[in-house]
Amino acid sequence: MNVVPLGAESLGVRSMATYVEVAGTGILIDPGATLAPARAGLPPVEEEWEALRRTNDRISAYAQRAAFVFVSHYHEDHFRSDPATYAGRIALVKDPRRMVQGLQARRGAELWKALEPVARVQPADAWSHREGRMALEASPPLAHGVEGTTMGYVLALTVIDEAERERFVFASDVQGPLSPVPTAYLIRQRPTLLYLSGPPSYIERELGAAAIERGVENLLRVIDATGCRVILDHHALRDGRYLARCARLWETGRVVTAAGHLGLEDAALESRRAMLWARARKPAARAGAIMTRTRAEPFRARAISKRAKGGHRE
Repeated sequence: MNVVPLGAESLGVRSMATYVEVAGTGILIDPGATLAPARAGLPPVEEEWEALRRTNDRISAYAQRAAFVFVSHYHEDHFRSDPATYAGRIALVKDPRRMVQGLQARRGAELWKALEPVARVQPADAWSHREGRMALEASPPLAHGVEGTTMGYVLALTVIDEAERERFVFASDVQGPLSPVPTAYLIRQRPTLLYLSGPPSYIERELGAAAIERGVENLLRVIDATGCRVILDHHALRDGRYLARCARLWETGRVVTAAGHLGLEDAALESRRAMLWARARKPAARAGAIMTRTRAEPFRARAISKRAKGGHRE
């Protein structure tokens, strides 16, 4: 089984887009990518826009190789509304009529309508499929963070390679997991490799330190019970203190970021946005001062006009 993260906070964008290939069959998971419209009162910097372009190029390229496209929920950093990404494929999407509300329900209904003429659309909630040595199992709806959250529910996807005895579980935005329900579900799925968003310590003031610690503890429980390796990214990497805040997880030797899984250095750009803007605006010398201004200002205008999206309140 080959698991390739295509976009992630450790790769510079808000995304969990992933490509998985088993026995020649490709599965594209959560093919979305966005930028936070504002962090520390600042729009995205040039490096973030470049990372977004690269991520979207990767998603488009790997979509051509996929037989299945899976959408865990309808936050804009997890799906594309462009039907071309799904055309001619089996689209496994969160049922927009079940445990979905507000903007997510509207986005889901619009996506479903757009896909019906071009793809085979399948509600993925608690769905399963077996094909040769490969099996796919989607979860029932799981809380996007704590139980009762207004953020709604997400689906996890288990990809099984029976010949190799590998089980990849993509747990999307369970955030830690913060809830005991997805924690128990993940243990039952017995992953060999688990990919999930991690505790959102960048909004710790809203959730409380106890909730973040609970997310760390729950993931340690999953690791202890299953012995799995973990890709931890997304919400956790939006905190500039993520190395210290999740220290107990890194210390297991079984947890890496999406960039680390690819053998790359972390490039968590959003959490460093203020520093990156300060560097872009700093006049290096008299000769370089004009270039500094002309490089920084157009990107501010572009960020406002493009309305980079994504965030905790999606």
